[in-house]
Amino acid sequence: MAQTTFMKECKNGVIGETIKSVAEAEKIEPEKLCSLVAKGWVTIPKNISRDTKPVGIGKFMRTKINANVGTSRDYKDIEEEVRKAKIAVKYGAGAIMDLSTGGDLDAIRKRILAEVDVPVGTVPIYDAAATAPMVVEMTADDMFNAVRRHAQQGVDFITVHAGINKNTVDKLMKAGRITDIVSRGGSFTVAWMIHNDSENPFYAEFDYLLEIAREYDLTLSLGDGMRPGCIHDAADAPMFEEILVLGELVKRSRAAFIQTFAEGPGHVPLNKIEMSVKFMKETCHDAPLYLLGPIVTDIAPGFDHITSAIGGSIAGAAGTDFLCMVSPSEHLALPTAQDIKIGMQVAQIAAHATDLVKEGVWERARERDNAMGLARKNLDWEKQYSLAIDPKHARAVREARNSGSEACSMCGDLCAMKIVERELEKGRKESLY
Repeated sequence: MAQTTFMKECKNGVIGETIKSVAEAEKIEPEKLCSLVAKGWVTIPKNISRDTKPVGIGKFMRTKINANVGTSRDYKDIEEEVRKAKIAVKYGAGAIMDLSTGGDLDAIRKRILAEVDVPVGTVPIYDAAATAPMVVEMTADDMFNAVRRHAQQGVDFITVHAGINKNTVDKLMKAGRITDIVSRGGSFTVAWMIHNDSENPFYAEFDYLLEIAREYDLTLSLGDGMRPGCIHDAADAPMFEEILVLGELVKRSRAAFIQTFAEGPGHVPLNKIEMSVKFMKETCHDAPLYLLGPIVTDIAPGFDHITSAIGGSIAGAAGTDFLCMVSPSEHLALPTAQDIKIGMQVAQIAAHATDLVKEGVWERARERDNAMGLARKNLDWEKQYSLAIDPKHARAVREARNSGSEACSMCGDLCAMKIVERELEKGRKESLY
């Protein structure tokens, strides 16, 4: 049991190995990072009982990516989910979430915790619901017992839909949404509340949740159960009502020295992303913001890794800290290992595009782009491959249609770089005389 919490240690100015490790990775002074964690502006999720590679998420940190894996009741292959988790980490995931709902949930979770060294998150209400006779028949004790069990097993952060309460549900009833609720955890919570005519236990007994979190230094990811599931439903009353509650819960968590994320939407059109992000950051007191997407159009099944990357880049530029990878199979099927790889590659692009304009990060991020620009100018293909998001893929594309030209086969001897460089160099020499 934790005698203190990491956030409280930072509040007391204690700079341990975790702070030093993240500070070195992020090229920031340890004292400054310690202060950011103490304020709740940076979160470093790390259960006291797990030897996790520390990852900093929040202000002045590089944008991080989470990858969701996990079984369903239709597909229960543990080895496949472990393989997907490893592939996600290989391609840049800063965290993994196990969203399993089928098979031996404890065994799956323990395997993933053992096989990756990045922070691992879960949604305990999935476990409570999946093991109850019916979703609405789980008890409040079932929900809290699932939280404790996950914490005991070493989970670093959990999503809890504590921002849903009776006021939020009332707003949902009157909202006129097309999709109502698309959050699985949100749907479990609302269905349970209506069926049992009771307040959400995670909201009503939030102090008890904080006690469990304190025992294991468990980070709380305050879930977005009211996130819009289609463009029509974006930025409506239920979404904003939940965000207001999340802001309250962030303050209560900080008072208990528990680290938090605030989770956000969802399906959002381009013109509402910046407003939504800035409202969340302001309302949630600059807690690190964790978004799925936003997905910017509803008509691209099979390509939602792209629609989410578009939204993620805009959201990142507006202040989002943590992007959830979306695979090509989103809305269609449980992702394959190949889907995870593709989703991670596209999410990396969105995260890096964010870092190019992010305060405290952009100068370092642009070093890589500047180096790529110089390599292109010099037609240095090996250097270009080494700087690429996926060097193997970049090499394969060029070599599949290589005419033997020093340039690429699109231009050959008509390469803009080659043509203009000769004349520019001549002009520069003549200007010296």
